[in-house]
Amino acid sequence: MKSIVILGGSFSGVSTAHRILKQTAKTGPVKIILVSPNTHFYWNIAAPRALVPGQVADDKIFQPIAPGFSQYPASQFEFIVASAKNVDFVAKKVVISGSAGNKTLDYDFLILATGSSTRADTPFKTLGSTEATRDALHDFQARVKKSKTIVVAGAGATGVETAGELSFEYGQQKEIILITSGPTILEGAIASVSKTAIDLLQSLKVDIKLQTKIIGSAQTPDGRQELTLSDGDKLITDMYIPTFGVRPNSSYAPTKYLNTDGFVMVDDYLKVKGVEDVWAIGDVSDLEPPQFMFANKQSAHLAKNIILILSNKKPLPYKSGTRGMGVQIGRKAGTGYLGSIKLPGFLVSMLRKNLFIDNMGPTVTGSAF
Repeated sequence: MKSIVILGGSFSGVSTAHRILKQTAKTGPVKIILVSPNTHFYWNIAAPRALVPGQVADDKIFQPIAPGFSQYPASQFEFIVASAKNVDFVAKKVVISGSAGNKTLDYDFLILATGSSTRADTPFKTLGSTEATRDALHDFQARVKKSKTIVVAGAGATGVETAGELSFEYGQQKEIILITSGPTILEGAIASVSKTAIDLLQSLKVDIKLQTKIIGSAQTPDGRQELTLSDGDKLITDMYIPTFGVRPNSSYAPTKYLNTDGFVMVDDYLKVKGVEDVWAIGDVSDLEPPQFMFANKQSAHLAKNIILILSNKKPLPYKSGTRGMGVQIGRKAGTGYLGSIKLPGFLVSMLRKNLFIDNMGPTVTGSAF
């Protein structure tokens, strides 16, 4: 029986574990060990809306991981709440650290799916444990509720959705300011999508400041934030929410296998370059942007290749997906694109109106795969 260790209990790790286990009738049994510092799966796609008090209950975005795998015998699946500390790719060993201390796992195959974190330690990603993420989310909700002025910094998808959710909920009750260093919002999107996003945010009374950087932040005596802007102006706000910048969770991996930004370097088969029997998918990989649709595509492809390898067949090269983006702006509008095509706003809004929350349960139980 082959031992497959999967590091990471977010979407990439959980979905790949289910996909492999559901297909092992073709290959004979394997033993999957899923390692995650989080007891619960976190549907962080909905984080921009969850920051708004009363909008998303905890059990709608946090679901325990272990019960989702109860359908598999203990001989085929084990869940360990721990963090990866280091990996020896030559000896095929992983050192993990949990409540019981350090433990060494041997593997035949290893899948790195540890995801990424926000540079500002905000609850748009997990924060080291389920408890820490939940506590941070509750703290944000409390601060949003009492704040009259909120500055959202960074105008990628997360920043745009966050500003839209806040403004949709509070309208004229709170001043919502979106700041970006770029010449537009949603940089990298086709121009018409960026323009539509600006129009939708402005219709919600979001104050958008383009080509502006926040170069300093200091707390005032009354507990507010004084932001120093690149043009020399000062901006006093009750709450400051940075949404820019992610860092890969790859500190356990030898640096020779990481690029200059810390992402794990992979080849056309999603294999870690220069290593046998180790793959990396999702946010921690250097292959594609850290987006849900790419993580899902990579997970499905890797699971298929693992089954092929276990069946003594050749794996297939991965074909990168078409670039695209969809953003929900408020709860009734959206915009997005796929390749060079702008998607109809009603279609994006229809697909994203609940930020895919209904998909969390089937993901954790595996019925989605």
